[in-house]
Amino acid sequence: MRILRSIPELAQVPGPVFLAIGVFDGVHLGHRAVIGSAVRHAREAGGTAVVVTFDPHPTRFLRPQESPRLLTATEHKIALLRELGVSHLLVLAFDQRLASTPPEEFVKQLVEAARPLREICVGQEWSFGKNRAGNLTLLKKLGAEMNFHVVGVEPVTRDGVIVSSTAIRRAVESGDLALAAKMLGREYTILGTVEEGNRLGRSLGFPTANLSAHSEQFPPNGVYAAEGRLDGRVMHGVVNLGVRPTVAADAPQRVLEFHLFDFDRDLYGEDIEVRFLRYLRPERKFENLAVLREQITRDAAEARQIFETEAGGEVSPA
Repeated sequence: MRILRSIPELAQVPGPVFLAIGVFDGVHLGHRAVIGSAVRHAREAGGTAVVVTFDPHPTRFLRPQESPRLLTATEHKIALLRELGVSHLLVLAFDQRLASTPPEEFVKQLVEAARPLREICVGQEWSFGKNRAGNLTLLKKLGAEMNFHVVGVEPVTRDGVIVSSTAIRRAVESGDLALAAKMLGREYTILGTVEEGNRLGRSLGFPTANLSAHSEQFPPNGVYAAEGRLDGRVMHGVVNLGVRPTVAADAPQRVLEFHLFDFDRDLYGEDIEVRFLRYLRPERKFENLAVLREQITRDAAEARQIFETEAGGEVSPA
């Protein structure tokens, strides 16, 4: 996948150019419908589809105090789009300059850069430009004036509910990972970068990778049987998500610790994609480290049994 970082770079893309534009947080089924439409039309016309997205999420720049946690930070989103087979991705820095750009000027820049711009595909409710003044109606008006086609993709529904990043975020937060997966079209995952911890897990005989999840949405605190993907390799293990009340009672910061089975290598700075497979138990405080070690031993044994039982089949999130 070729990644572009500025609108003028669209001039390097073989035309005609078909743009799928959106924040695409989660790359859920609704987003895939928008992207799929652009890819299909580009293929039919012998052109090139380009997915256009923004970093950071516009809400995180415009209203940081109100910004929700993400379903996919930018690097995670890029990885998911690559898996979808997207050939060209334009990641625009969402800063004060872009936030202050009138919608008409933003579209004009796209038209002038692409050689030529044939189509813009967006969700029907997409808004853009200064003060979010641009919408599908304005986009179609500009398309008629500047000679490009506009496609507004209708929302995708599952079980009568509109698929949206907000709905998926709520499902993950409540622990309904099955519903989240239904709307995502894939299992919910978190991409985390391994950071150095206090090595307590190693002293207990269960070394853990401490993951920074880049503001991605966590499911409820607790212990999970989980799967980790690292450089194409799939590994099993146990995740503890929470505030570690036994060893850090006064620390409110939630921590994601991943004990990978039969794996002992320095992973600092590497990214692991975590898939939560089965909820095992809630997080709780133990009277001492010896009792904690005994419980971790039982957790690991239970998770191993789950993986052995489900080998060759799907493990349903719970």
